[in-house]
Amino acid sequence: MVFSLISRLVNGVKGGVTAGLTGSADVASKVVSVAKETTVSVLKETGDFAKEAFDVPASVVKGALSGISEVGVSVIKAVKGVVNGAVQGLVESGCKHDVAVGGAVAQSLHSAKELGLDVGEAAVESVQGAVDAVKQVGGDAVGATKTAVKAAVDTAKELGGDAVETVKESLSAGVDGAKDIVKSL
Repeated sequence: MVFSLISRLVNGVKGGVTAGLTGSADVASKVVSVAKETTVSVLKETGDFAKEAFDVPASVVKGALSGISEVGVSVIKAVKGVVNGAVQGLVESGCKHDVAVGGAVAQSLHSAKELGLDVGEAAVESVQGAVDAVKQVGGDAVGATKTAVKAAVDTAKELGGDAVETVKESLSAGVDGAKDIVKSL
């Protein structure tokens, strides 16, 4: 049941993002709104199941990034917008800020690795997208930064290899306030 729902969520978001972006001349500006609208729509269809679960934000981001890769757009350039739109849509649908941020950032790094992208660059883009989203929904940007940076570093540990150092260095250089957070971890 849970696997079936998560699979439907990933495929629903992927289909919505693909349809929303196909043929668009300015994909970059549409990514945030398409990701948000698709997230809200798909979550309405799946009901209230697991809005507090880490799998829901991760599934939304995975589906959105898969959809973007099918449209032929640079995925790394779209990560910030996908995470921003996904977090906004998740929060609007009743998901807690920290759950939405942590799940979205973590999945963006997993997806980056699966797609052969630079995980350091994906970490910076996803953290910036998550913080922007929380600001836009009226949340705590400092708290979102801490949650996002921690999620990125923890995920890098799971990915193994040199991902941890790459992510720490990228975040320290590319995200305001991340250097101190990385040191404290």
